[in-house]
Amino acid sequence: MLFSRLATYFGRLEETSSRNSLVEILAELFAEIPPDEIAPTTYLLQGRLAPFYVPIEIGMGVNYVADAIALVHGVDRAAVLERFNRLGDIGLAAGELAQGLEAPTGDGPDVRSVFDGLTAVAEASGAGSIEQKVAALAAILRSLDPIGATYLCRIPVGKLRMGVGDPTILDGYSFAKVGDKSLRKRLERAYNETSDLGLIGRTLWSEGIEAVDELTITVGNPVRPALAERLPNAEAILTKLGPSAIEKKFDGFRCQIHKMGQEVRVYSRNLEDMTGMFPEIAEATLTQVRAETAIFEGEALAYNPLSDEYLPFQQTSRRRRKHNIGETALEIPLRLFAFDVLYVDGVNVSPLAYTERRERLRALVAPGDTILLSEEVIAHEPADLVAVFESAVQGGLEGVVAKKLDSPYQAGARNFNWVKLKRVQAGNLDDTVDCVVIGYIHGRGKRSALGVGALLVAVYDPERDVFPSITKIGTGLTDAEWREVRERCEPFVAAEKPARVESVLKPSVWVAPAVVIEVLADEITRSPIHCAGAADGEHGYALRFPRLVSFRDDDKRPEDATTVGEIVTLYGMQGAKPVAS
Repeated sequence: MLFSRLATYFGRLEETSSRNSLVEILAELFAEIPPDEIAPTTYLLQGRLAPFYVPIEIGMGVNYVADAIALVHGVDRAAVLERFNRLGDIGLAAGELAQGLEAPTGDGPDVRSVFDGLTAVAEASGAGSIEQKVAALAAILRSLDPIGATYLCRIPVGKLRMGVGDPTILDGYSFAKVGDKSLRKRLERAYNETSDLGLIGRTLWSEGIEAVDELTITVGNPVRPALAERLPNAEAILTKLGPSAIEKKFDGFRCQIHKMGQEVRVYSRNLEDMTGMFPEIAEATLTQVRAETAIFEGEALAYNPLSDEYLPFQQTSRRRRKHNIGETALEIPLRLFAFDVLYVDGVNVSPLAYTERRERLRALVAPGDTILLSEEVIAHEPADLVAVFESAVQGGLEGVVAKKLDSPYQAGARNFNWVKLKRVQAGNLDDTVDCVVIGYIHGRGKRSALGVGALLVAVYDPERDVFPSITKIGTGLTDAEWREVRERCEPFVAAEKPARVESVLKPSVWVAPAVVIEVLADEITRSPIHCAGAADGEHGYALRFPRLVSFRDDDKRPEDATTVGEIVTLYGMQGAKPVAS
């Protein structure tokens, strides 16, 4: 497929405001492109050149992309940036300049050649690499028409936002192959275990769905983490799960560690390679893990070595940095509480029962100062669970996680194999909710200078892959936090409502789902003006008196936000249930 043809599909995806239309357009696209271009097209749809866990970046900001555009058109950088400042989009600036050129000779490059060219740009390094990147991007740009130039130049600066989520791409695959979404569950299982949409698409097109069914956990490919559901109390948990393993719930960085001989990779909850940021965990894996190859999970927490106290997430998050890592590691060392194992020396142990995996984990991790085993208590009676819960809360932790003793590890699944119990008071919500910013309202008075006066936020509906609104946040932020919100949202500002957003309210500025925030509210109410949980004429749900606690997009993707199902459960955990006005 010609890249210019792909760019027209990008345009259609960008213009639609319907999630169903996204699936239809993707199915049409995937049915048209040849099998060897399925993977690169999929990565480009994600604004990537590889799966999320591969740390490959093009390494060009707006100024360097402007240099490439200027090189093609024989103007200086300032002339390009003038258009960029006027249009607010480096891609539109490139497209506008391309309008004045003669059409490129020939049909132009295909998707594979543009993808390979961008990969070469990303891989340029060392002395003179910036000049090489500029020249290589310009070479691709010369052969493109205006629409192709527009979308090409958005890729290096992270502005190729199609508003397409992973489940939507999987539905697109299924519709392209069989005309409905009946393959979704099988494709999703493979994706959860490999974290590589391009691999799923390439395998489906070249070898069929049976080959996709054979894809499984591999050391070096992060596995999408298993997730926990919620229940209101200890009695409900043990009624649902039976006797359970109870672990304290830490508020740190969830990590998945892959050991391949003397090579170690540490991945975050959102599949980012954090190995360089967490060197003590990688080093401890080499000395404490008794296996040649292994995949195990744990929670990384910052601690004070003088008092041996664990620090809150805001302190732990300071370790997520690319510079001065050694100094920060000495100042804020980490410990990892290992709580599960998925793979040991060639054997995928994720299908085994929790109790068997726990035995494998005990055998896997040798005693040491950095990697510790999370403590567990087997609860047969509610009082057993309550005792661990109260100990956790008194220690400043979030609560506990109960794990069904005979349950397998189900990658990417949120189900009742694991259930979390967090701080909830009768009649009030004393628990945080992870929300996604979907828009903001311009400020008035003092806030007019900040540009933001209130946030419109949503939760996640995983079945439909959409983000329905749940509340507005207009109080409780300092001026510095309002500015930070604006800065974090700026790369994701959208001209129209994103296709995966559901909201009756219309903000001053729409924001594509990307920025995750932790929110505390007094309670959950029924609401006629918010879409979360609204169905069959019933009111949706809303957060009452919400306030921002922290930013969580450092360790959570928007799809990791609190789900509509969790909101319904939390609502049922309260006492009174007034209807919001």
